[in-house]
Amino acid sequence: MNPLTNIRNQNKLNESELKLGIAGDLRKSWHQRYKDSAWIYIGGLPYDLTEGDIITVFSQFGEVININLLRHADTGKSRGFCFLCYQDQRSTVLAVDNFNGITLLKRVIRVDHVEQYKVPKYKENADEETKRLWEEGCAPKPIRRTGIELRALKVKLKADRKREKKEKKKAKKEKKKLKKLMKSTKNDVNTDWKGQTKLLDKSVKEENFYGPNKHFNFGKKAEAVEEPTHNVRPDFEKADWRDIEIWKEIREREKAEQGQKKSDWKPEEHYVSSRYR
Repeated sequence: MNPLTNIRNQNKLNESELKLGIAGDLRKSWHQRYKDSAWIYIGGLPYDLTEGDIITVFSQFGEVININLLRHADTGKSRGFCFLCYQDQRSTVLAVDNFNGITLLKRVIRVDHVEQYKVPKYKENADEETKRLWEEGCAPKPIRRTGIELRALKVKLKADRKREKKEKKKAKKEKKKLKKLMKSTKNDVNTDWKGQTKLLDKSVKEENFYGPNKHFNFGKKAEAVEEPTHNVRPDFEKADWRDIEIWKEIREREKAEQGQKKSDWKPEEHYVSSRYR
């Protein structure tokens, strides 16, 4: 049968399921017949596509674990069709329903289930890459780690989580601080400076305004200095010697009037360097 006719017939089956309302119910769908096979047939492919290109296109509906792109034995060129295997059988239903009849690089491709996939015969003249693909498939291999590597990985993950938690806490603290600063700045900006209280608007006492400086006592009557009522002792370190002698004389007179003994003043001593003695 013509490939285009097969494509139309398959699409008609899907349309009839949509009308009956059984689309998606695998127990009543025509896909139920192929529930035990994860292989699909892809025909009408462009001849310049490689296995990697086909996997890239069809891996959007599931993980591809094997592919067999038929090639000419002499030239190695693609024959335009292949067989592809998914890890999950349900991916075949999605691929058949969505990719059958689409145009890929200006060519209409056909995608259908494969009920019983026949393993290709082993050939000695096949290249190493083809042999490896037949034996191992194209599924990704699990990464095997030793006990030391696993422990180191756990330590690294724990340190990363701790650092991430610390950075998150720091960012939250900075955000809170910035929010508080923005709030205070917003209040300052919205407040009119003319409405703010100034120093001149307040009633300030003259003593607090000018400070304790006698030069600012404008219009005030000068207070008379009180005369001392007793013989004030001068500062012997700063006063003139005449003032000191006058103070001594007055003190002796006051003691004589009160009947006290005269003070036995010690004679003056002056420091003289030894080299001048």
